[in-house]
Amino acid sequence: MTKILEFITELIGWFQIVISPFLIGLFIGAVIYFTMQGTLGLVLGIGITSLGLLIGIIFATRVWKKKGTVNFMSRVSASPELDNLEDEKTKK
Repeated sequence: MTKILEFITELIGWFQIVISPFLIGLFIGAVIYFTMQGTLGLVLGIGITSLGLLIGIIFATRVWKKKGTVNFMSRVSASPELDNLEDEKTKK
């Protein structure tokens, strides 16, 4: 049971890592499509969006194999300001 829950949390972390490059690619692809409406703009927009998705999948899979996605996400979202909060209270 714990392996299933661990897998589910890793999978959620994987999706969180994938979504960031995908959204960047989607935004750039949408800008290109709306500035160059037509077949070329559509192909370039889809291509850049797909490239963002592919980069996200590759990066998330590498992180999952090396450290684990939950570990990576917790390190990324850690607040360095809160790490030294107790030290500042003792100095006052």
